[in-house]
Amino acid sequence: KQQVVLVTGASSGIGKATAKRLLNEGHIVYVAARRIEKMNDLKDLGAIPLKMDITVDQDIQDVVETIQSKHGGVDVLVNNAGYAIYGAVEDTTIDEARRQFEVNIFGLARITQLVIPHMREQRFGKIINISSMGGKIYMPFGAWYHGTKHALEGWSDCLRLELKQFGIDVVIVEPGVITTEFGEVMIDPMFERSGSGPYANIAKAMKKATSDSYKEGGGSSPDVIAKVISKAIKAKKPKTRYVKGKLAKPMMFVRKWFGDRVFDKVLMSQVK
Repeated sequence: KQQVVLVTGASSGIGKATAKRLLNEGHIVYVAARRIEKMNDLKDLGAIPLKMDITVDQDIQDVVETIQSKHGGVDVLVNNAGYAIYGAVEDTTIDEARRQFEVNIFGLARITQLVIPHMREQRFGKIINISSMGGKIYMPFGAWYHGTKHALEGWSDCLRLELKQFGIDVVIVEPGVITTEFGEVMIDPMFERSGSGPYANIAKAMKKATSDSYKEGGGSSPDVIAKVISKAIKAKKPKTRYVKGKLAKPMMFVRKWFGDRVFDKVLMSQVK
């Protein structure tokens, strides 16, 4: 069945790959991002691009109202917009940390609030939140980013219970290491924050480990996650969580079954 889908953060990576796949499957696909020019290729494929800064409430309202006026409302929301800041807690300003939560949690929550009424009235809808294996594990310098993903996990679980009575599914996707801009965007700012001073040794090791993980061929393709999202949309009863991508399952397995102390040793052995 053709559905009206909104994919946020569609200018690159997982968002772009998801939009392409859903267009190929015949859905009406709206794509939203700050860098609207980066979505021209999606427009050529039939997507409807909308400029949106997820931290600006008026932008969010305009996007939802545009979709409502053209197609009645959003049937499937893919909450993909997000980014990561890394650096020691001591070295990261509260303003930087606050923006991390504004993008990864509060902006996501706001657009979700606005699409729910249509879904509730039609007693159908799917809200797919792109979390991370980082919502279940942790690593040095990732306090603020992992904090947002841990928050998203709990927030999504609560929302799932609230919306079940209206036939609305809430799905969490937990990607592992994916070859996107994610690694590039986090490395240099992390090193600027913590590359000198008391955390320099860990920063240097983190920079090398992250570069190795995200180098060409080092991560899974974004289409791996796009396929999972497509599967969740097609499913009559989707899973509450989907785990996919390099290292996601083994890392989460070690944390869950071997405990924090063992997981700490595994992590820190990689950043010496």
